[in-house]
Order: sequence, then structure tokens, then C-alpha cells
Amino acid sequence: MNERDALRALTADLPHAGDDAAVVDGTAITTDMLHERTDFPSRTTRYTAGWRAVGASLSDVAAMGAAASAAVAVYADAAFDREELSRFVAGAVDVCEAVDAEYVGGDLDEHVEFTTATTAIGDVTEAGSVTRGGARPGDALCVTGEWGRSAAALRLFERGGEDDIERANELFRFTPRVADGLALAGTATAMMDSSDGLARSCHQLAEASDVGIEIERDAVPVHPAVEAVAEDSAERFELAAHFGEDFELLCAVSEAEIAGVREGCPSGLTRIGTVVEEPDGEAGPRVLADGDPLPDRGFTHGDE
Repeated sequence: MNERDALRALTADLPHAGDDAAVVDGTAITTDMLHERTDFPSRTTRYTAGWRAVGASLSDVAAMGAAASAAVAVYADAAFDREELSRFVAGAVDVCEAVDAEYVGGDLDEHVEFTTATTAIGDVTEAGSVTRGGARPGDALCVTGEWGRSAAALRLFERGGEDDIERANELFRFTPRVADGLALAGTATAMMDSSDGLARSCHQLAEASDVGIEIERDAVPVHPAVEAVAEDSAERFELAAHFGEDFELLCAVSEAEIAGVREGCPSGLTRIGTVVEEPDGEAGPRVLADGDPLPDRGFTHGDE
């Protein structure tokens, strides 16, 4: 059973589960766990790890359209190194400050590998929270920012040169789209973050909203770093759409609202497709790219 199957099994007993964060009495709350073996390539600095781990939870708050307020983290390792711990906390503090939130502490533990668990909270504004389940046929499908930066970073980590490693760490330190999420709250009919990749996120949003989705490959904004590592246009789209962990926002917006809300999104808002009616039964695929089925493929914990 992979992560998605496990979540489906739990949803019946946990009514708040299924979105990027739970909302309880006006507070959005979310938690994540990252491991050295699966989430931090060799030579990821502890500063980058602190930034990225806490940023992942802040991204979930952003996806709900909430204003991030605070975060905590568990730091676990086989042994504690003062410098590494200090750098981790510095990264956590800095990513919180980047979105007007505060890093307020956490816990320490021993573990066989470097592992961190993070929790972030945020305040839902008068605009209300945004879930994955409200997209309507006719809505424009839009994304924030640029895609593929984490895939490009992994390629640079693999190259291993000093300049490559420095650049890879920079690319791993994304800015959570809290400001964009706040701009979209009250306008977006559905929204989620893209930790599992664009293609898989499209499938998840379509499933939650009981709709279909059609996107245009050339409309997807690709991060410039991808151009330096992709051999051709097919690999370029592969890295942008299927790798995952870019932590951008995917949302559905009424066509009449796009121009107005775009002005409020500091990372930019790009239309990549359209929400359509859900296919009847097994009549066709739920998500299409340029008219062809877009595979439900991306990052999922527990996949072989």
C-alpha cells in the first residue's frame, strides 16, 4: 500500500483528511516528515534541509489560502553536531521569515538516519479556506511560478561539482507560495500544492472535484534551470510535470477572475488548461495533455 492508498483508507474515519492541511476553528494545521535517504540528496546542507523541510509544511498552509503564522520541527539524527543543528535551525527560521511566519522551536531525538518532522499552522482569512474539491467545468486551470526546479537540482547534485552542489542547494530552497495562496483565496474554486508533481496533482485535484482536466504542454512554465539539464523537449516536460517537489500551487479559477487575481500573485499565475466534465465511467482518461492521456505519475511514498 502506497501513501495515496493509505490516505484513501483513512479518509472515511478522518473527515479532515484529504486536503493539504486540516482546518480547525479557523486554523490551518499540517505536518510532514522527511528522511535523508529519500528526501535529501548527498551534500544537501543542513541549512537547506531546515529551509526545505519547514517550507514543505508552509506550502501546505499556502495551498489552503491561509496566512502562515508559525512552524515547529523535530530534528533527529544518529548523533548531534552543534554546527549542523544550528544551520538547520537557521534555515527553518529564514524560510519562516520569508513568508512572515515564525519558527518557534521543536524537539530533538536520536534516529538511525537524519530525519525531520515539521508542523506549520496558519490563520484562515475572511476569504475562507480553499480545498481540492471545488473545481467546476469551465474553470481555468492555473499554476504559480515555474516548474522543474527540484528535478534540475537533483541532476546537479548527481553531477557533484562544487558549483553544481551550490546551485542545487539554492534550487532546493524554494519560497512557499503563501502570498499567492492568500491572493487566490476567495477566488480559486480549488487549490493544492504540487509536492507530488504537476501530473499527479492534476489527477488528485480532478478526483477530489469529480471533474476532468485538459492541459497544454507548451503552456506549462518551466524553470530556466531545467534547460541546462534536459536533453530535449520531451525530457523538459518530463522533469517539469512528473518529478515533483516543486511546491508550486495548482488551482482552478473562473475565467472571468484570472486577470484580476493574477495581479496579486507575486510569483505569477499562468493558465495551463481547462477544467472539463468528468468522463462517464470508464469512457476515457480523467486528465489529458494536448489531447493525449497524461499518466498519473509522480512522487508517492511507498511506491516500489
